[in-house]
Amino acid sequence: MKISIGNDHAGVDLKEAIILHLEQRGHELCNHGTNNEDSVDYADFIHPVAQDVEDNNASLGIIVCGSGNGAAMTANKHQKIRAALCWSPEISKLSRQHNDANIISIPSRFVNLEQALKMVDLFISTPFEGGRHQNRIEKIPCR
Repeated sequence: MKISIGNDHAGVDLKEAIILHLEQRGHELCNHGTNNEDSVDYADFIHPVAQDVEDNNASLGIIVCGSGNGAAMTANKHQKIRAALCWSPEISKLSRQHNDANIISIPSRFVNLEQALKMVDLFISTPFEGGRHQNRIEKIPCR
């Protein structure tokens, strides 16, 4: 699967670990994130991930910042994006099952590596249930 990933200065180490983890499992990653801890504006690294997903250049996206909030807010400005702020494996799974989230936003300052990798694995492997949730998903975008 092709996955787009981006991060700000607070998510460098976590992003690098996620990339390694996913590449070892055969996924192709497109890295739009910063590679050092010098302060940056997260939007500059999140918009390209959202654009990749919106344009079908990536199946899913992963974004990482300190709280996960700024990254999720930025990604969700894109019309076809449903970025979910996830802080536990259960939330990650539900974001795919019920919300058909196409980007996971991870708060690097509030989860450890083990939690993050489990959330990413569940996010990638969990299908959207559709059914009763489909109508709700169709009502999300502003028209």
